[in-house]
Amino acid sequence: MQQTVEAISAIPARMNEAWNRGDATAFFADFADDAEFADFEGTIYRGREQMIATHQPLFDTVLKGSRLLHGEVPFARIIGSSCGVVHHRVGIAMPGEEEPPPSRYSMQLFVMGWQDDHWEVVALQNSRLISLEAVAALESANS
Repeated sequence: MQQTVEAISAIPARMNEAWNRGDATAFFADFADDAEFADFEGTIYRGREQMIATHQPLFDTVLKGSRLLHGEVPFARIIGSSCGVVHHRVGIAMPGEEEPPPSRYSMQLFVMGWQDDHWEVVALQNSRLISLEAVAALESANS
């Protein structure tokens, strides 16, 4: 593998394909053994094995048949000789849905590290995209 922007930009697409197959091992294959992942609910997973162990049962039950769609990488940069960042946006469609609803789009920030001649995901922050109107509605409902 090469230290190119294209190489780090390809990782989210591989993850999307693995999700669509329901394969947690492949989904986290590009993660470092000691990677950290913060999901959109704020749960933090530490280590690839914990991520796989937690996500495969989800792929087998509540997320079975879900698909990640419309993945795009708005930017990717190599910061130094062994560090890069990738911003990825993607939507999740549940079984029976042709398209993800607006409430199920996420933006993800990947921190990549160059280790043993390949890129690894060192950290991933997954956040839901939410409009200002939706924020206002949530805030007024909690008032």
